[in-house]
Amino acid sequence: MTTVTLRLPEEDAELIKSYAAQERRTVSDVIRLAILEKIEDEYDLKLYKQAMAEFEKDPTTYTLAEIKEMHGLK
Repeated sequence: MTTVTLRLPEEDAELIKSYAAQERRTVSDVIRLAILEKIEDEYDLKLYKQAMAEFEKDPTTYTLAEIKEMHGLK
């Protein structure tokens, strides 16, 4: 396991400690989860933008019934 040092203004540290206590989590858990959620949100946004760019190139859509028929599904 790696240790990371984070320098914060005292008021930010107190806010994080208070939030962690309220959520019954450690400060480390709160910070780790917040960072991982931020990374996931940015990754999701990147994928959304890629999907929209592809859709703008070819905006053809199909119903579920059409897709089932195309692939021989019931």
